[in-house]
Amino acid sequence: MKTPAAIFVESGKPMVIDDIDLPDPGPSQVLVRQFATGVCHSQLHELDRPNPAVPIVLGHESTGIVTAAGKDVPHVKEGDHVMVTWVQRNPVSGPRPVVAKVTYRGQQVNFGAPANVGTFTWARDVVLDEQMVLPLDKDVPTDVTAPVGCAVMTGVGAAINAAQVRPGDSVAIIGVGGVGLSVVAGCAIAGAYPIIVVDLADDKIEFAKKFGATHGVNATKEDPVAKIAQMTGGGVDHAFDAIGVKVTMEQILNAARPRRGGEREGGAAILVGVPHGEAPTPAMFNLFAGKVYRGAPGGCSIPDRDFPMMIRWFKEGKLPLDKMVTRRYKLEQINEACLDLRQGKIAGRAIVEF
Repeated sequence: MKTPAAIFVESGKPMVIDDIDLPDPGPSQVLVRQFATGVCHSQLHELDRPNPAVPIVLGHESTGIVTAAGKDVPHVKEGDHVMVTWVQRNPVSGPRPVVAKVTYRGQQVNFGAPANVGTFTWARDVVLDEQMVLPLDKDVPTDVTAPVGCAVMTGVGAAINAAQVRPGDSVAIIGVGGVGLSVVAGCAIAGAYPIIVVDLADDKIEFAKKFGATHGVNATKEDPVAKIAQMTGGGVDHAFDAIGVKVTMEQILNAARPRRGGEREGGAAILVGVPHGEAPTPAMFNLFAGKVYRGAPGGCSIPDRDFPMMIRWFKEGKLPLDKMVTRRYKLEQINEACLDLRQGKIAGRAIVEF
């Protein structure tokens, strides 16, 4: 079948809106008609990648309705609402995803990273392996839940799974876009205090307080590491970087507290944002101080376990997804959405609605 999509066909040029050709779903695949999909910073990195293997269709978080399902799909059926993600719902025991062979004008379409799972969402209809979709109750809104498949699971998962934040832990989050706000919310759910956010704009810092931030630091006005140390008496238990550039990757290690007497480890620096640009050169004395540096790619390692928990928190009012979505676009406006994201005009998360 043919379906409209945003297709990246030439490096440095805007995406085009045109029809792609989808195969019928195989035994382990589902055909999903999209409700909404998110616009993520990682897609900007994909668009900026040198020598991209075009044509490419991007996107890796969405909600939709199953319009067809293969005979071996065990957990969803035609008519079910689902969430789409790029992390296998059961990576431990589940089989490897079968990637759909999508074409555009006779050429095979490629997908964004990780391409080997075959997730793409910047199209009205998508064919995905059943490992990449999870059920969503029909009484749950399908617009503001679209970011669960990446931004929310990444941020909340970084707090709950990677850092294992506990009540009373002190935390700092650098960068409060959609992922950073999800880290804030996850830390708030876990009972952290203080929850310090660092950004370059006062309005984004203030916006983060809706998700549980208790303190803010504008990095254009003062040294965030020095301010965090002053506020916490030497550093935080967990410092998160939701951006992934050299300066912020170094700042989180500097902002983590040293090991205290009798402790095995000091504070932890958690890299959440996709690293890009120049590599960091962390000062070695931080490691001798017992600090820990870890990555949290995706944050959520088992969607089957974590997605229902996040939806439950949303329904209970603990995870304010309705406040996170602040911009809405149509598929035809995808290039405008990406430009707005580049220019820092989007607080929270933008979605494309079909």
